[in-house]
Amino acid sequence: MSQASVLKFPDFVLRRISKPVQHIGRSERHLIELLIKTMEHQPGGIGIAAPQIGVLRRIAIVDVSPKAADARRLILINPEIVKMEEETVNREGCMSLPDYTANVRRAARILVRWDNYDMKRCEYEAKGLEARCIQHEVDHLNGMLFVDRVASLKRDVFRRKRYL
Repeated sequence: MSQASVLKFPDFVLRRISKPVQHIGRSERHLIELLIKTMEHQPGGIGIAAPQIGVLRRIAIVDVSPKAADARRLILINPEIVKMEEETVNREGCMSLPDYTANVRRAARILVRWDNYDMKRCEYEAKGLEARCIQHEVDHLNGMLFVDRVASLKRDVFRRKRYL
């Protein structure tokens, strides 16, 4: 399976809200595999959401395990963040805005619920980079980009100096 092209800002699809997944069939499994393959081929890719490849479905992949030893790959179907604690500001980047990074305020710890392959509800407490990445991908499902969360475009957004 090859990878998909990642949509870049200002593509209008990135600003649309994704539709919930009702069941997992062949097309949903194919989409999940395509998302994983696409994320793995991106420099520093630790997360991707379906809208980033032009599919408005509530599916996201988060895998910060290359950067956080206690993390695992999460396949999030219909994710929702139900609890957020302790704000922190850290630098973020995005495959859909590859030339920029920004200082973004997000919760340091979250409780996230999502459906698994069997459409059974799962719940997980994430912290640190993993919590940040989940919030970033859920934003994509809601038509938001990380630059929407900065306090000042002038002060908090930076041209990327290197690509991981």
